Amino acid sequence: MKELSLHILDIAQNSIVAGAKKIEITIVEDSKNDLLSIELTDDGSGMKPEVLAGVFDPYTTSRTTRKVGMGLPLLNDACRSTSGKLSIESELGIGTKVMATLGLTHIDRQPLGDIAGVVVILIIANPQLRFIYSHSKDDNLFSLDTDEVKEILDGVPIETPEVGKMIKEMISSNLEEL
Repeated sequence: MKELSLHILDIAQNSIVAGAKKIEITIVEDSKNDLLSIELTDDGSGMKPEVLAGVFDPYTTSRTTRKVGMGLPLLNDACRSTSGKLSIESELGIGTKVMATLGLTHIDRQPLGDIAGVVVILIIANPQLRFIYSHSKDDNLFSLDTDEVKEILDGVPIETPEVGKMIKEMISSNLEEL
């Protein structure tokens, strides 16, 4: 994966497969400390301790269609290549939290990519789930909660192409202003 947004999509998909009803995506760009932090938290089924212990091993996967899972090992490498780190906390029946830190201006840091597009894809493909997306740059913050969007839509389905386009434009324009 060449963009961090694709790692976010991969982790969110894992959360969905784990039965999450709420997924929080938090991105913090901290120029003072030269850090980019990405955190995904879900209320899915969580991982057994033995699975959690092996998540950075590409041959540890819960998939039955193939015996290799590259998402977390690749993200771990992306973090380490910028003097950052990846950590995961998970508890059975409670959920999982994935925390990635990367050097914000490090020459080897992957670009964030189309985060607005990824968030919209997740929302449209999973309208029954609650997504909370927060993105801050230094002291400026943008936040989107699909429960609030659904309330504003007053019965208009959130998964319609028109709503998806509106959400993508809203995220993109707010990120430009951060």
